[in-house]
Amino acid sequence: MHVHPLYIPLAAFVMVVLIVLITSMTKMREKELSAHQQLRQQEMEHERKMKELEVEKAKIELEKAKASQPTGKATG
Repeated sequence: MHVHPLYIPLAAFVMVVLIVLITSMTKMREKELSAHQQLRQQEMEHERKMKELEVEKAKIELEKAKASQPTGKATG
């Protein structure tokens, strides 16, 4: 079997290109996953803060409702 002398350097070049391509795709995917994870963490933090604000709002409304009610019986 006769192999053309040009095939060996061409195959080596293609192999290097494939290795670089696979490596860069892996790094890009890792960055993408990291960005998604960071966004999810920010969403969860925002959700937690919103729940805390709702609890605070409910406490304030409860205090207002208690303050507007008569505090005791009228003696007569």
